[in-house]
Formats: sequence, structure tokens, C-alpha cells
Amino acid sequence: MPPRRPPLLVAVLAVLLMLAGCSTPVWDRVAPTQVPSQTPVQVSGPQGEPPALQYPQPYQVVQSGSRTLWPGTGDPLEPGQQVLLHMYAEDGRDGSVISSTYLDAPAWYTFDADSLGQNVYDSLRGKRVGARVLVVEQDGDVPVVLVVDVLPTRATGDVVEPVEGLPTVVRDPDGSPTVLVGDGDPPGQLVVQPLIRGGGPQVEVGQVVTARYMAVRWSDGRVVDTSWEPGVAPQSATIGIGRLIEGWDQGLLEQSVGSQVMLVVPPHLGYGGTGSELADETLVYVIDILDARFQVAQDAPAPEGGEQGSDEAADQDPPPSTTEG
Repeated sequence: MPPRRPPLLVAVLAVLLMLAGCSTPVWDRVAPTQVPSQTPVQVSGPQGEPPALQYPQPYQVVQSGSRTLWPGTGDPLEPGQQVLLHMYAEDGRDGSVISSTYLDAPAWYTFDADSLGQNVYDSLRGKRVGARVLVVEQDGDVPVVLVVDVLPTRATGDVVEPVEGLPTVVRDPDGSPTVLVGDGDPPGQLVVQPLIRGGGPQVEVGQVVTARYMAVRWSDGRVVDTSWEPGVAPQSATIGIGRLIEGWDQGLLEQSVGSQVMLVVPPHLGYGGTGSELADETLVYVIDILDARFQVAQDAPAPEGGEQGSDEAADQDPPPSTTEG
């Protein structure tokens, strides 16, 4: 995701997974609602927002397990694939927050037991994108109450007919784009062209946007930046406050979450006037908007583990691009 200076990889807050290594039966496999004699946890709140949990405190975990709150309607989760998750965990003794991705942005994991922990992995097996799952576990003296939301990893929605004269985008089965620029002079002003129209809320100024993207030069079609490479996570940054190039700050506002959008960014709205090798280039971005939210003001401990890097890494300036085609 391209800031005014070299692209900034904004680290996602990784959830403290206290459930690793447990293989006890999950609720879904033994009863349609709850483990006998275990007080149910009530979960409320709309999709895309931190859940509100109600349970007697201190909570007593009779049997570790999970319960599907929403089944999800997207693609099924497959072992080994990458998954984008919102995770919210409370200490059942007093309801205090152990960790929450809603403080920053969703977290990127490999869908396997090594990455997620055995109990969380077992709880998500067979689920689809869009699912919300409640997991409870006793970790030492701590009864952990965890809610996991499964987010899409690619744009989904209605395909928009391409506009003549703009670059053509071809999508692989996994959603990764290939951009074919073609001939012709680049436009002198910003072009914002939806390619897939998602059904989520519109992006607003000040929200943290999580996206996958590819950038190519109009001049020669060469890829100069991408988050679709294997092992590269979606990137997150606050929109509309000058942390990104002006083309992004203008072009992504009011686009709906779940959409794929093409931005044709002229130099004066990109890296013009900087020392970047892209200062004179018109850039074509294809962006999948996966999530957008205002940060939740809530105290939480420092993250441990995860696959997204650390807060320290977020303060560093990486090279101008992740790839040089």
C-alpha cells in the first residue's frame, strides 16, 4: 500500500492465541447449542464490529469447545490456504480484553494448526468465509472466551463491465490480477474504475483499510509493487489523512468493502516531486478492499506471535516496492 514516502507496511495487531495444542471435542460435534451444564456465552453485535459478550463472571469452562454463530456463505476454508481473521478474546474471570484485532486491522494466517493453534484450527475446519465462531478454552487459570470472524481474502460481488481505453484486468482462480495496459497515452487526471462491486459499507476518511493490490507502470506494464506474492500479507493503512499517495486517498473513498477497484494515478497524485524512481510514472493500481473500520479505542496487551510483523516494523521505511518486474 503506497504512502507518500516509500510504501509503508502497517503491521496488523496479532491475536494472543492461548488455545494452541488442545484437541478436545468442539460443541458443534456434540450438541447443536452448548455443552451440557455449561453456561452459554451470549454473543451480539453486527458483522464487521467487535462482538459484545455476556456470560456470568467468573466464567467456568466445563468443557473446551466451539459453537458456530454464523455459518458464512463464502468459499469454504481449505487447509494450507491463507485466511484473514478478526479475533477478539476476553478473560472469562472478569471480562477484560486479552487481545483484539479490532484495535488495528485483521490478522493474516495460514489455515493450519501450526499457525492458528490446534483448537482454533479444529473450530474453523469446514467453515466458510463470513463465518463467526465462538471458542472457549481453559488455559491454566484463565477461562478464555474467543470470537473469530472469517473475512474474505479477495474481492467478491458483481462484476462491472470494463471501460474501453482503460487497462484490462485478468483474474486468476485465486483472485490474483494480471494488468494489461495496452497502447495509448495515459490520462492526466485520476481515474477511478470499479471492477467488482462489493456489498459492504463505503470507505470513510480516517478508517483503517486492509487491501490486496497490484501496481504496474502505464509506460511499460511492468509490475512495481504487489501484495499478491506468496507469503505477502494484505496491507493496512489509514485512508484520507496523508499517509498514502493522494491517488489512494481520493480514489478509495466511498468505494464499498468487498470491491475491486482500478486506480489510474498520474504522477502529481502519486510519487511526483519525490526522489522515487516512480516520480514520472503514471501508475495503474488494482485494489481488492477487504476491510475498512475505525480503530477501537481499547487497552490491550502487546501482541505475541502471529505472521504479520511487529509494531516496531511499522515504524520503518521499507524499499519503494515489494517487487521489481
